Amino acid sequence: MIKNIIFDMGNVLLDYNPQVSLDLFCQTEEEKTVIRRELFEGPEWIQGDLGNMTDDEKYESVRARVPDHMHPALKQCVYGWAICMQPLPGAKDFCMFARQKGYRLYVLSNANVDFYEYFPRFARLQEFDGIVVSSDVHIVKPDIRIYRYLLDKYQLEPQECLFLDDREDNVLAAREVGMLAEQFQGDFDFVQSKYHL
Repeated sequence: MIKNIIFDMGNVLLDYNPQVSLDLFCQTEEEKTVIRRELFEGPEWIQGDLGNMTDDEKYESVRARVPDHMHPALKQCVYGWAICMQPLPGAKDFCMFARQKGYRLYVLSNANVDFYEYFPRFARLQEFDGIVVSSDVHIVKPDIRIYRYLLDKYQLEPQECLFLDDREDNVLAAREVGMLAEQFQGDFDFVQSKYHL
């Protein structure tokens, strides 16, 4: 019996889409390609999510691999990328519905410390029964230790948890620790129907 719904944050509750900042801050397709590769797909991004690297350190590290004329756009993307983090359609309504039905709500997110600045665009932290952010615990999904950390911290039984994440590897890891888990594809009605919520 499901008692707890655990949400990934990016592309489940909020729209994580680096293309928004690339389109806003970059002047050319070349800039977009280089900055996407070196920043958003580079090793520094994961180090930020692990809580091992600040935005300043991230910028200094990535800029060494980016041509000088791209540094202004890179800087804006490093410090302004979260402009894309807006609530996804239906997410707030689904959370409200689940809360009214008596489910406890949790967030398990790979995110750097900026999480606490942009997440309140979606909801107050207090509206969730618990939140685990990777940069706080220095572990990122799909490392199963972060799922076990959440279960232990909030005294949850895995078989009573439904986990929603847009990435298959994260979903498979949640199943490995005994949770029900669904790869979320933008349709809360489907989730509600499939799991009889």
